[in-house]
Amino acid sequence: MKLFWCVRQRSLCLCVTIIALGACAATAAAAPASRVGGVATPNIIVVLADDLGIGNVGCYGADAFKTPRIDALAASGMRFGQCYSAPNCGPSRALMLTGRYGFRTGMTGNDKTAVKLLRDGRAGEMMLPRILKSRGYATASAGKWSQIPLDPSDWGFDEYIRTDGSGAYWSTPDRDTYRVNGEEKAWKDGVYMPDLTHDFVVDFISRHKERPFYVHYALAHVHTKILPTPDSTADSSDHFADNIAYMDKLVGRLLADLERLGVRDNTLVIFTGDNGVHPKLGDLSTIGGRRLSGAKGTLLEGGSRVPLIASWPSRIAAGSTCDDLVSFTDFVPALAELSGAEMPAGLVIDGRSFAPQLLGEAGTPREWLFVMLGRHWYVRDAGWKLTDKGELFDMRDAPFAEKPVPADASDAEAAAGRGKLAAVLAELDPASGRLGEESGKHDKHDK
Repeated sequence: MKLFWCVRQRSLCLCVTIIALGACAATAAAAPASRVGGVATPNIIVVLADDLGIGNVGCYGADAFKTPRIDALAASGMRFGQCYSAPNCGPSRALMLTGRYGFRTGMTGNDKTAVKLLRDGRAGEMMLPRILKSRGYATASAGKWSQIPLDPSDWGFDEYIRTDGSGAYWSTPDRDTYRVNGEEKAWKDGVYMPDLTHDFVVDFISRHKERPFYVHYALAHVHTKILPTPDSTADSSDHFADNIAYMDKLVGRLLADLERLGVRDNTLVIFTGDNGVHPKLGDLSTIGGRRLSGAKGTLLEGGSRVPLIASWPSRIAAGSTCDDLVSFTDFVPALAELSGAEMPAGLVIDGRSFAPQLLGEAGTPREWLFVMLGRHWYVRDAGWKLTDKGELFDMRDAPFAEKPVPADASDAEAAAGRGKLAAVLAELDPASGRLGEESGKHDKHDK
């Protein structure tokens, strides 16, 4: 089968023809998608956990945490081994929703300057819900919506429930309201916001199940401040584990609700995390007894390498895995391709669709990834990483270790890696883009 991919870089558009040969492992072959007949347009739900690293998910080898329902989701579809977000909440969400690097949108961090840059450039940006609405999708945003400016409805969501700031579990004196479709509502004592948000999602799906729908489901879990869940016992000594368990429970509840509503088979459920685990919890989030290099807020593996699971029972082979590099910018072209939507004209889209991989084809995997936070960044391929400061790292032991390579090293392979990645950075030229001010600060509720 021939697959066509159009790469936009500045004004250059290069169309290449790739013959798909099959690369990502699958237990059974999945037929290619059709958007002109024969295959129904999928419903799409993106479940975005908050501050959840790969060391917090059972099927990624977490030592200390059990996530049986998320593991079951992975077993029913595809688990990706190398997905990269930004190292902080706001920029990662902007990547996911625009398909564009932060130096293009201005959303390079959580600082006020970055938020203002995205807001001021709003007229020139197109977020995923508007792209999907062109294909008749009903769209909803549920949960955390803080660093992204304005309301979800300003970016194309038909309906929304939102909380400001992170770690929105129970009502507090400084946060006792939430907003639904523009209406401010009192957040009553004793109401657990993750349950209320989940009920909103299920109600939206039940009202729109006769047409394709897209839900951006932004969980509160497991962002600090870590508080007891409704399931925590009075003598619980590990509320972080309690929150991981409750998050897992919500994923299971969602899948059960989709089954009950009769839409599970044709619903693509994606589960991922917005960045790595909170730095204070990194020692708990080990894999095979080893701590990941870095955590949230750092330009290290643990800051951006996140779980990515996709399940679509009628289309994705159960028990499949894929180790291709995936960037958060890739969600926009992938979901647009699966829905049959046209990409926005006149915009550089940095994402590369992984829709073919989901369907058991080779696709056109990335050769490198770009990650930034504030005024610092790196580019990485399978073996090497080069930073904005010119530092080269050997990544063969990632995500646990990143070995510095001296600038005067005589190793030919390292020199070739440096040259390749330096050329990528020179072409991207992020320093000439729209940059915020900070690098690694968290929002006011991140304590």
